[in-house]
Amino acid sequence: MPFGMGVGELVLILVIVTVVFGATKLPQLGDGLGRAIKNFKRSIGSLNEIEVTPRVPSGSEKKSDQVVGGGSAQTSNAGAAAPDLPAK
Repeated sequence: MPFGMGVGELVLILVIVTVVFGATKLPQLGDGLGRAIKNFKRSIGSLNEIEVTPRVPSGSEKKSDQVVGGGSAQTSNAGAAAPDLPAK
């Protein structure tokens, strides 16, 4: 048996779970646990399927990456007002 538990311990755990959650909630709990395990296995498996081929930008993506006006972010913030400093 798993973890060194016998049949008696497993029956006792099943009885306690049934009392705590009720017989009507057990199928929902099992379904939720099964979906969680399936999604976990799928996400672990998808880690190995990362695409590493380089992507060639199309013509529309090249235009959107260009800087409009030729300025940088530092020069555009130069005219911003300075924050108020506390008086001494």
